[in-house]
Amino acid sequence: MIEKNDEAKRSKIWTVVTSVTSVLIIIVAIFLLMKMFMGNPLEGSWTDEDGNMNLKISRDGQMTVTIPASGEGKDTEVPMTYTMNKESKTISIQQDDAEIQKIAEKSDGQYTTETLKNAVQSIGTTFEYSIDDGTLTLTEREYGEQMMFNKN
Repeated sequence: MIEKNDEAKRSKIWTVVTSVTSVLIIIVAIFLLMKMFMGNPLEGSWTDEDGNMNLKISRDGQMTVTIPASGEGKDTEVPMTYTMNKESKTISIQQDDAEIQKIAEKSDGQYTTETLKNAVQSIGTTFEYSIDDGTLTLTEREYGEQMMFNKN
């Protein structure tokens, strides 16, 4: 093609290449805009500064609170649900008592229902949230207490 100096073929290839790259740029731009404005800013894994719990927040309104084991036991994961309002930057977290009871029964005496409820009680309320440099700050709306989590 280059040796024959075929300008028509070169022009056709150049048109195809620019069209494909333009479409790819538009797709990437749409993806980034959707991710920035439509995504969940809290989604991901977060570790408490004090090491008392870890949060794994999913996109679908589900979250898992991991309570570190005491002694030689295993870490315990407690599923919870949340609702989030991006405009007011609030998150309301609810615990499922039936699920907590199932986890306590499966723990072979390591945890009771009351210990699990007490462990997740501090997270089961409505918070105002803010994210700054990979640090999630949950501020309790009623009393103003703060919990800080670092992004994993």
